[in-house]
Parts: sequence; structure tokens; C-alpha cells
Amino acid sequence: MNDNNFYLKKILQARVYDVAEKTRLDKANTLSKKFNNHIWIKREDMQSVFSFKIRGAYNKISSLSAEIAAKGVVAASAGNHAQGVALSAAKLNIPAIIVMPKTTPDIKVAAVRSYGAEVVLHGTTYDDASKYAKQLVIEKQLAYIHPYDDADVIAGQGTVGMEILQQHNKPLEAIFIPVGGGGLIAGIAAYVKYLRPEIKIIGVEPDDAPCLYEALAANERVILDQVGIFADGVAVRQVGELPFEIARNYVDEVLLVSADEICAAIKDIFDETRSIVEPAGGLALAGLKQYIEREQCEDKHLVTIASGANMNFDRLGYVAERTEIGERREALMAVTIPEEPGSFRKFCHAIGQRVITEFNYRYADDHKAHVFVGVRLAAGIEEKEKLINSLEEKNYSILDMTDNEIAKSHIRHMVGGHPPHLLNERLYRFEFPERPGGLLHFLTRLGERWNISLFHYRNHGAAYGRVLVGIQVADEQLTEFQEFLDNLNYTCWKEVDNPAYQLFLKY
Repeated sequence: MNDNNFYLKKILQARVYDVAEKTRLDKANTLSKKFNNHIWIKREDMQSVFSFKIRGAYNKISSLSAEIAAKGVVAASAGNHAQGVALSAAKLNIPAIIVMPKTTPDIKVAAVRSYGAEVVLHGTTYDDASKYAKQLVIEKQLAYIHPYDDADVIAGQGTVGMEILQQHNKPLEAIFIPVGGGGLIAGIAAYVKYLRPEIKIIGVEPDDAPCLYEALAANERVILDQVGIFADGVAVRQVGELPFEIARNYVDEVLLVSADEICAAIKDIFDETRSIVEPAGGLALAGLKQYIEREQCEDKHLVTIASGANMNFDRLGYVAERTEIGERREALMAVTIPEEPGSFRKFCHAIGQRVITEFNYRYADDHKAHVFVGVRLAAGIEEKEKLINSLEEKNYSILDMTDNEIAKSHIRHMVGGHPPHLLNERLYRFEFPERPGGLLHFLTRLGERWNISLFHYRNHGAAYGRVLVGIQVADEQLTEFQEFLDNLNYTCWKEVDNPAYQLFLKY
């Protein structure tokens, strides 16, 4: 079933245009000029459900026999696939049940219900929802609509590749495609490589959710221990079986990008189109920019897919905060300055006429102070290195915090805490499911066995909350405490040696 002829025929026969649009392939003039290449954006964010997922969902549901369709369909999803299945089922007058995690934002739940589907909130993760949906398949004899590991779904997504070749008749260097479970890249690769094998098919994944990247490296599907959830539309622990068989034959490479690079790409698309895509929708452009920098190519035609625009409004603050770093237009630094009159003014003179984006100070002792400073950069990494060298020549002690996660997410909002006589503080960074009462549940799970000495939490409108916690644990209790952490079942990182903590918070 991984034969290219098989998928080519299914893509050509796919019934997607009853509900899906043939979306535009827009020339990104500003980006093209900036990067000296011809950059094109495939606008899947303009579908009626603001995502390409409608294509595969409708193609699958419309292929069901009348007998199976009459019993209804069920799907598990926290977002775009849910809306695609709900709308497709409504169009075909088929009953639909969508199982969504309890952590799903209200806006997405409301969108699915607006299409007439029954929504069942179950569990806190996609895996919980998927397991329950498959239970409903057995109990109610429903047809399960998989988000990516299905030939008809892959064929529906493959119509995106068909349209790109119809809309772009000039030489094309590469198509950059966001990867979650792999349905989109599999469909596009199967079609494009059959007709235009010279075009590179390049997948793009978050660096904290590299399921296809790791599978191709191992030459077999792997299950990631955990995945990051910023780009929730592609937060998948294992690539689909069918997509992987196609990808291992037809995908040229997979690029990994950071959350900061994704945020910068979201801003790029906004500047270009005045549309706001979700993190997964900016993923491919982040990879395209990385490719241009690596290859130093010019005058090439490159296509990126804006795969979706189901963005929660309350996440925009986080995106804006990280954009400057992702574009390498901001540096975050920890600088040690003398604790003496006039030292601030002298330090600002050393920075020169650059724009200071933030300036946080904490008294360290009678001889020195630590400053957490953000500086706007006009010339990217080269300017940052030049600035650091200049400050070091003036005998300032500098630590580059631009890529330090707890500095970016927590410390910049907390500078000011060197408590006296605080013993045995252990610093950890946690992620927990974000839902009503989620923070209280997290604190309840921590219990009262150990004292909490530091706590910082910010709600970013994501599926998971991020917390920085200081807990006092005596040396003789460390083994017991580690067992306690293991039983918590929360994603956790030990941060006691992080230099941002050492400089600004640790006693």
C-alpha cells in the first residue's frame, strides 16, 4: 500500500472539494526580498476550519459505506482534526462523536459543537482521549477516523501537493511541510515525488517533538518519552505507520526548529499576510528560514505551508515575548557590575546607543550586583558576540542567557530573590496539564511533606502549565524525594545548577 501509484490514484480521486477550498499559493514579497529567494506560502489557514485537516477527514468519511456511515463516526482530537471531522460529518449528515481531552481550550470545544458533533471530554492528554474513542468504536460500532494513519486521510492531505504543482509551474527547489503524525507530508511526498522527483520534500518538526526525525535516524518508528506542547498541533510521540513508510522513501530530510524560531515565523507570516497562524502553522516557515541560512541559497523558489490558524488569543503574549529572540533580534544577558554609586550609568554607557528591552537588578553583596538585561540587536548573532566581547574588555562578567529556558520563561519575571539563611533548596521545572483547577491539583499532588521555598507560574493559554519550584529537601531525604518525584508522573527537569538560578535567586 506504500506504492506511489496507489496514492497518486487516490489523491487524484479524492473527494475534498465538497467542503475544502483550493487555497491560494501567495508570493511572500517581503520575505522573498529579505532572504533573496522566492518564498511562497500555501494558505491552508484559509480553509473554513482554518486548517488543512478538513481535506483528509472529509475524504475518509465520504468513502465510508452507507451501512457504516449510518452508525456514525468517532475521532479523538484536541483541535484541528476534531473540527475537520465534525464539519465533514455534518456535511454528510452522519452522527459524530469527538473525544477531546479535558485540557482542550473552550474555544476549540465550542467550535466542534457548533458543527453539531457530540463532544465528550475525557482524560487530560490526547492518548487518554484516543483510548476512550477506540473504546467507543467497540461499544457503539462506530467508524474511527484516524488523524493521520489512514490511506484515505493521507490522500486527502495529498491534494495540497497536487494544488502546489498546479499553481507553481516554475522550477521549485523545495516544499517545507510541518510534521506531526505525518499524514500531510506523506500525502504531499507521494504526489510530488511521482511527478517532480527533483523537488525536495523537507519536513519540519519542533526540536522537542522530533518523532519523524528520530524514526528516520533509527530506520524504524520510535516512541518518544515525551514531547513539547508549544506547537500542540504536531505534538505526537510516534509517527504513523503508513506515513513513515512513505517518508522513508520520499522525504529528503527533516529539520528541527526551536519554539523561539516558531514564534519568529508566526510574526513573519503576520507581517506578510496580516493573518495569525498557530505554532504548527508557522513551523514550516521556521524550517525554510533555517534551510536558507544553512545552504546560503539565492534566487530559489521555496514553498512553505501555513497549515493552520487555530490560535488561542491568550497565547499571543508568549509568542510576542519570544519573537525577538527567535529572530535573533534580542539578547538576554546576566552581567555582574560593581555595587557602587554610578555603576548603572557606567554600564549603560558601555552598552551604547542600543535599545535596552528590559533591565532587572538584584543586590548580590556589598561588592557586586547582578543585572538581567535584554538588548535589541540590529545585526543578529554577530552583533551579540561583538557586544559581549566589548563588555568583557571593560572587565564585566557576562553570561549569555538567550538560550536559557528558565531565564526566558521564569527568571526575567522574578529577579529579586536572594533570601537569607535558606537551606537545602532544590530547584525543579515542571509541566502539568492546564485546566480549571490544574494549578491547585499540582500543588495538592506536591503535598506538605516538603516546604516550597520558591514558586513561579504563568498561564500562556497552552495545554500545559509551566512551573518553576524551589523545594527544601535535606541531603538524607534525597532518595525518598526522588521516589516521590517519580510517582508524581509530571514532566520534570532539575535546574539547581542553572546559572540563571545561581545568579539571581539562590541564597
